[in-house]
Amino acid sequence: MPARLHAAIQHAWQHKGLVSTLLLPLSWVATAIIARKQQRYQHQPQHVQQSPLPVIVVGNLYVGGTGKTPVVIAVAQALQQRGWKPGIVSRGYGVRLGVQARTGQGALKADEFGDEPALIAQQTQAPIAVHPRRALALKALEHNYPDIDVVISDDGLQHLALGRDLEIVVQDARGVGNGRVLPAGPLREPASRLSDVDVIITNLSPGQKAPPAAAGPALQITMRLAPTQVTQLTSGRQILWADWLTQFGQTPVSAVAAIGQPERFFAMLRHHGLTLEQTLALPDHDAYEHSPFSAMSASCILITAKDAVKCARFADERLWVVHAEPEFSDTNWLYWLHKRLSVLAPKKANMAAPPSSD
Repeated sequence: MPARLHAAIQHAWQHKGLVSTLLLPLSWVATAIIARKQQRYQHQPQHVQQSPLPVIVVGNLYVGGTGKTPVVIAVAQALQQRGWKPGIVSRGYGVRLGVQARTGQGALKADEFGDEPALIAQQTQAPIAVHPRRALALKALEHNYPDIDVVISDDGLQHLALGRDLEIVVQDARGVGNGRVLPAGPLREPASRLSDVDVIITNLSPGQKAPPAAAGPALQITMRLAPTQVTQLTSGRQILWADWLTQFGQTPVSAVAAIGQPERFFAMLRHHGLTLEQTLALPDHDAYEHSPFSAMSASCILITAKDAVKCARFADERLWVVHAEPEFSDTNWLYWLHKRLSVLAPKKANMAAPPSSD
């Protein structure tokens, strides 16, 4: 999508102006379809794929990139540190899949699993299953990796065929925009949905303020991404961010990002002490069929970890991968999540156990 058109749409979605209002009838139709879908699954629970394991869904209401992937990685790593064995289900955006889900673990190819699943698998070493139908991905994950004891769904908030126990919504400073459902607004479902979720995480760039708090009982926290280390893509050489900045910060540096909100990546770099000679924002999930770096003159080019899984084949020594980690306003929320799962897990196991023959 051209940058100007994207900016115009985003501006319209922040206000209840003429364009948004003209599109309202279509949004009413979309809202009615969403309501019917929700009622169908409520009245026909046999169509919901339930798991004997606790299932956490990390999703969003606002269409586009809000920062779900860093949250999925942070949740998986925090649970691993507390003794859990998480498995991940994801869509596998841009990947051609048949009727069967695809599973894997460790170093996965982005063109076979998708860039975000490949990154999550690389960062967490957790097993992963991808398919647009999350219920199929869940079945394959449980079958191929019977040792997992908790499931994290990367996206899938609106995939009601996937049963879930906890829901985490990730938003950014835009909040719910103008509060309207697509296409008059940016929401995949009505903003009232936030009153049903368990956690709302607001991903903020430097200098941004959080939107008004949502009504409801959800735990609400903010997060900001901060660079922790940098890896040279060709050699694997790793340097702490502060040390890299001291060594290379005074040389011409550019940055490239093919993520949902590339300006968020550039703003993070600037906030943490870097002056960027040039920035290049590519479409989210760009396949990098051709190198965009050959036309850049900078001696160092910073890219995101999500893009790195697709750029190794260019063998460009100037490419450095920025590893960023979320800083949460309430670090205790991950312990809260662990405690909730500790209560849920035995209950689900007992419900799934076959009845005693005594």
